[in-house]
Amino acid sequence: MSAGNLRLGINIDHVATVRNSRGGAVPDPVRAAKLAIAAGADGITAHLREDRRHMRDDDMRRLKAEIDKPLNMEMAATPEMVDIALSLAPHACCLVPEKREERTTEGGLNVLSAGPFLAEAVTRLGAAGIRVSLFVEPDPRVLDAAKALGAPVVELHTGAYCDATGAARAAEMERIRAAAAHAGAIGLECHAGHGLAFDTVGPVAALPQIRELNIGHFLIGEAIFTGLAAAIAEMRRLMDEARG
Repeated sequence: MSAGNLRLGINIDHVATVRNSRGGAVPDPVRAAKLAIAAGADGITAHLREDRRHMRDDDMRRLKAEIDKPLNMEMAATPEMVDIALSLAPHACCLVPEKREERTTEGGLNVLSAGPFLAEAVTRLGAAGIRVSLFVEPDPRVLDAAKALGAPVVELHTGAYCDATGAARAAEMERIRAAAAHAGAIGLECHAGHGLAFDTVGPVAALPQIRELNIGHFLIGEAIFTGLAAAIAEMRRLMDEARG
């Protein structure tokens, strides 16, 4: 691992999206995970959605059995998913909001008015030895609420920053910077992800409180043109450069 202990997790969901668009077994997301690890990924992220639009249950079982790096299971905090996670026992679970009508995760968890099951999910997963993270907006109030729920890790949603331009992007980056500093101050391990690409990763990677970046859609798309190993190598280089 390089980039000053900044880990790179590769999300392989959209390999499964391509496979599912036609049915059958190819392209195989588990093969993509192994290629990503060979190219330098520190871990693999995969989202098992309620509607199984990306990963399938068998994909998750195969990932757990066949890869030799940590598996981070993205999931909604529902009884079904908690039971699956407890059975699978991945290294980590990242709890995310989930709506059937969305194309991808559109924002952070609403932890400020979370129902009792979110706290129960954090407790049950943590008690099983699974590292629990909450995918949240870069807002100090939200981070305080995450801390109160007992989650040891937060993943800052970087989508608004990546989608913005000019002064708006600078303002979103300042929100991320302030949130990362606050997370460190209150004892949360801080990750970041969503929408990060070659032109946006540097400022986020440079933040000393950020311990892990999770990047998927952009790298899977770039792999069509350059290959997965080359895309990951370039992302790692940019992370190193920013962190250095």
